[in-house]
Amino acid sequence: MDQETESIRLPRELKVALHDMAGQDGVSPGHFVRCLIRSELSRRSGSRPPVRPEERLIGPLRANLSEDLAHASGWGDLEWRLRSKGATLRQAGGGLTVHAQLGGHRLCNVCDLGFSYSRLMRRFGSPFPGHTHRWLAEVVLTAPDSGPKAQDGDMYERFD
Repeated sequence: MDQETESIRLPRELKVALHDMAGQDGVSPGHFVRCLIRSELSRRSGSRPPVRPEERLIGPLRANLSEDLAHASGWGDLEWRLRSKGATLRQAGGGLTVHAQLGGHRLCNVCDLGFSYSRLMRRFGSPFPGHTHRWLAEVVLTAPDSGPKAQDGDMYERFD
């Protein structure tokens, strides 16, 4: 793809935030901005490509990680368990994704493994450390406990 240079002026706090976010994703600020623009173009055109990995890839991940997701006692324990198996969690919009620890490429959403972000938040009693969508925690963690417990697929599944 032919690339051209575009300069933009940013307030210092936005420049720092851009570099921080790009660093967290292990990419350059330019790559990060290009991905944001592509994502916005897809959203506006309504032609969002599917990001669900093939089931043949999910099956082995589910077999390898689901016990850790099911038995972790908190976010720190879950991250330790996943790191010991070469994976890590990252925020993705209003949910979480699983990434390879080496290389950082995206493997799947946590909900692809049968665990929604909202379910994990309720179980651990707090949002994922550093997750920027704090309002999700307020909604999920303050939901009334009356009636049956929410299960994956219920109203909070949309946050993944």
